[in-house]
Amino acid sequence: MTAAEVIDGKAFAARLRAKVADQVAQLALEGLQPGLAVVLVGHNPASEIYVRNKARQTLEVGMRSFEHRLDAETRQDDLLALVERLNRDPAVHGILVQLPLPAQIDAAAVINAIDPAKDVDGFHVINAGRLATGQDALVPCTPLGCLMLLQDRLGDLSGLRAVVLGRSNIVGKPMAQLLLGANCTVTVAHSRTRDLPAVCREADILIAAVGRARMVAADWVKPGATVIDVGINRLEPETPGGKGKLVGDVDFEAVKEAAGAITPVPGGVGPMTIACLLANTLTAACRATGRTAPRL
Repeated sequence: MTAAEVIDGKAFAARLRAKVADQVAQLALEGLQPGLAVVLVGHNPASEIYVRNKARQTLEVGMRSFEHRLDAETRQDDLLALVERLNRDPAVHGILVQLPLPAQIDAAAVINAIDPAKDVDGFHVINAGRLATGQDALVPCTPLGCLMLLQDRLGDLSGLRAVVLGRSNIVGKPMAQLLLGANCTVTVAHSRTRDLPAVCREADILIAAVGRARMVAADWVKPGATVIDVGINRLEPETPGGKGKLVGDVDFEAVKEAAGAITPVPGGVGPMTIACLLANTLTAACRATGRTAPRL
């Protein structure tokens, strides 16, 4: 069997950002500039890099970027007051509060304080409910990016068996809902699933989102399956051959010999997350002004 096709998420994300930029330029002719506000609490190094990349790409597509950096000791009431100000600001069409938040802040309370129409992360309980019931919703960015990559490679997903490995509110659950909406037969597997490798081997589409480095082995994968690796794990420096490098939840080198297609880490799902965030912000801006959101 030949090695799997490597799905280039970086190239797909660049094309998606270009489409967003074209639509933003059209809105500018009509006097509208979408705006994205990002709130960072504390000094988590990974979050700092992520927020910096978001701000840069927001500006590159022609949107306005509003960045709010708060001390790690910020009180929950102060953060909620900032969210409420952003909810009322007509120049802000999308609001994102970067996770994780410090221990003194209830993340769910903050997420659910965001206006659902500006919840471009798609985490608000109203957007989650709309997605679950098949209504228009702002969808979490990483699952949305995974779906786009799958549809680009496979076309119509109807009837395919999909296994989502992981049940988080951020990736696993919304990913399963999106696949159901695309008419897949979906299984959500997790740490309590019996005979997990056998369940994964049933999948035409396998989504790995568990946060365990190289957990998915080659004998977990049905020959020819499409494997989407959402995991981002940094190996310990002392790991043989690791030296602190980033790897996914899938043993890429082994699984690519069995799969039909696979996303790499880095360069697979990761770039899609910010591109879909920008697409969600464009959608939110269009809806807020009575426009029809474009299909990208």
